[in-house]
Amino acid sequence: MNQANTQISPKAHVESSQIGEGTTIGPFAVVEEGARLGRNVVIHPHAFIGAGVVLEDDVEVWHGAVIGKPPKGAGATARQPVYERHIRIGAGTSIGPHAVIFYDVTIGEGTLIGDGASIREQCRVGNSCIISRYVTVNYNTTIGDRVKVMDLTHVTGNAVVEDDVFISTMVGTMNDNKMSLRSYRPGEIIGPHIQAGASIGGGAMLLPNVKVGRNATVAAGAVVTKVVPDGALVFGMPAKIRERRPAEDSEA
Repeated sequence: MNQANTQISPKAHVESSQIGEGTTIGPFAVVEEGARLGRNVVIHPHAFIGAGVVLEDDVEVWHGAVIGKPPKGAGATARQPVYERHIRIGAGTSIGPHAVIFYDVTIGEGTLIGDGASIREQCRVGNSCIISRYVTVNYNTTIGDRVKVMDLTHVTGNAVVEDDVFISTMVGTMNDNKMSLRSYRPGEIIGPHIQAGASIGGGAMLLPNVKVGRNATVAAGAVVTKVVPDGALVFGMPAKIRERRPAEDSEA
């Protein structure tokens, strides 16, 4: 452990010796053996940092956050969780109070994870993103760079969100068209694919395996049941194309 300018509360439980200089660990925080903290990391009181977690320089983890939760189906889930016991959080990222990051997650640099957000196993979140308050990012989902996902939105499992996407509040996404079967069927359970630069309005619902094209806009409250072309504006239930920009306007 590099003790230079490092402040560890005597009430913290720190097993790891891999603590960078300038790091602060507050009362009742837990840092397990095998975790690695970079320089100038701030761990607020009651946060938990599990074995195998890497926090790069200038990461901040707020009160009560859990970084390193093993996914467990408890015998109730049809899908058996698969994961590796590691997490990497990029430099300058902030993890909000009571957020929960499961194992087998990578989060890029300069990203904000809001209060109470949950990111499940096998997820990848890019640089300079906002995953806002009480957002759920379910298993095996990829989120690109500079993506904003607003409060209370659910990003379903096996989804893809490309760079520069905006997803507003209370958006729902789904991955199962045969939910009555109550089973997990690999290759059939597929979330939406939202392409670069698209915008999804508040309260919209995206059904399984739909594609939203580049720089397309889904209006608030729309129910998307099929492909949205590049540059299109859709709204309604089910969503229909109301406007379509010229191809050159829909390029990133």
